[in-house]
This record gives sequence, C-alpha cells and structure tokens, in this order.
Amino acid sequence: MAEKKSGIDQALIRDLANILNETDLTEIEVEQDDLRIRVSRSGPQMVAMQQAPAYQIPAAAPAPVAAAPAVAAEPARNLSNAVTAPMVGTAYLAPAPGARPFVEVGSIVKEGQTLLIIEAMKTMNQIPAPRSGKVVEILIEDARPVEYGEPMLIIE
Repeated sequence: MAEKKSGIDQALIRDLANILNETDLTEIEVEQDDLRIRVSRSGPQMVAMQQAPAYQIPAAAPAPVAAAPAVAAEPARNLSNAVTAPMVGTAYLAPAPGARPFVEVGSIVKEGQTLLIIEAMKTMNQIPAPRSGKVVEILIEDARPVEYGEPMLIIE
C-alpha cells in the first residue's frame, strides 16, 4: 500500500522521480482529478498540488553509469525496420488497462493496422503500421514515456 502523508502519495512521487532519472527527462507532470504533481530537475525538485502549498523533495542522485563492456551482451539491433515515435507522450500497448495488446512479438500486421497508442496532451493517438510484416521485437514498455523518434518496435 502506498504511503500517504497529508493526502500525498509518496510512492507515486518516488515512482515519478525514478522515471525522471531513467528517461533523462527534466520534468514530469501528472494530473488526476484536482491533484497535480510535478517533479522537475531544474533547480530543487518540487511537488506542486493544486489548492495546496508546494513541498520540497530531495534531489535523487543519478545512478552511476557502469563502463560498457568491450563485447556487447546482445547483438546489435537492426533499427532500419523500426517504427519510431512520431511524438512525445506515453505509449500504451493495449487499448485499455488489462486488455489484450494491439500486437505481440510474432504478430503479422497489415499496413495501417493500429500498433499502439501514444497519449499526448490528453489525446489518444493511434499509431498505425507503416508497412505490412511481422513484429519481431517490441522495444518499449507499456504505459511508459517515449520521445520523438524513439524506436518502439521492429516490423520485418
């Protein structure tokens, strides 16, 4: 169960801070009903709540980056057949939480078929297959942020 202090979901704040560190974003904001939480790297990280004072959150130190091994653990991906994100947003692999994903590894898709949804500015944008083929790899996780141009899946 999430820790709550003064109506603030501290576990959610930690999760947002972790997403910020994992994705190298400078700011992330979540809004639900009358609650708005923003975590930012520019200056002290803060949580801003609508109709409530701001609370300071200590800045999380970025995890040290280990040196890359001389030999790659996995073969290099052929990203020439990758479907890239046409916008910044949150990618969803299924039409609704708990629903069957639009596509899975091994799925045969036709050009124009919906592969996933990217939510941007509270708008759900269906992302169609640019060509027919077989989904050989899904490079993103469900309900995670994607950046413009980021490879999301590979169709061969």
